[in-house]
Amino acid sequence: MTSSQLIGKVYLVGAGPGDVGLLTVRAKTLLEWADVVLYDALISPAILNLINPEAEKIHVGKRRGNHTLSQGEICRLLIDLAQRHAVIVRLKGGDPFVFGRGGEECLALVEAGITVEVVPGVTSGVAAPAYAHIPLTHRDFSSSVVFVTGHEAAGRYQPRVNWSALATAVDTIVIYMGLHHLGEIVPQLLAGGRSPQTPLAFIESGTTPQQRVVVTTLERAIATYDEAQIQTPALIVIGEVIHLRSQLMGGLHQI
Repeated sequence: MTSSQLIGKVYLVGAGPGDVGLLTVRAKTLLEWADVVLYDALISPAILNLINPEAEKIHVGKRRGNHTLSQGEICRLLIDLAQRHAVIVRLKGGDPFVFGRGGEECLALVEAGITVEVVPGVTSGVAAPAYAHIPLTHRDFSSSVVFVTGHEAAGRYQPRVNWSALATAVDTIVIYMGLHHLGEIVPQLLAGGRSPQTPLAFIESGTTPQQRVVVTTLERAIATYDEAQIQTPALIVIGEVIHLRSQLMGGLHQI
């Protein structure tokens, strides 16, 4: 499907949270059509096995302290590949537009005159709690939920997230990439008025066979993180809805 006469199209595709069964039909179809696939670090082997066997696969994943390519280099590579291939898939964990830098890549491509299509994916902030038997909302416990990143852009002078303000503004708080910043986040939530006894859950490797859930309280979060040796990738959920987990565990099962 390659052609030197045409500028290709880039698809920013969400791979979902890990379980291959949560991949969308559209995402699977594009992986089978792709000429080139640029994929992130946390994409499961089961999903990578769905890629067109004749396609070029390029790992561009970023883990803490270990970046295969910088964000700028990834954008430039996408633009270059669009000059040489028809179907370029940028495969991103979760949803491209939820803490996935999809917006940055989309802007760079649009500014370069490249056609882009965004294919949403199931974000871990929704899927991992579901697999952990934690409903994010419930009429008796939570009427509001917020999704927040615990890892903001490097070098930002003034953080965008006001944790003290969030403390009592919403019922359920879901934090992405927050493990290494617990020492900053927890004190601010407590200072903002959140009860020390508020349930908190760490969901490690959510939706995968390696999923592990550790439940504690807000005041014990930092100690539990150390004692349980929580590993990335992990999601943090804070809220009274976690009380429902023990009741739901006996009756809910994932296929």
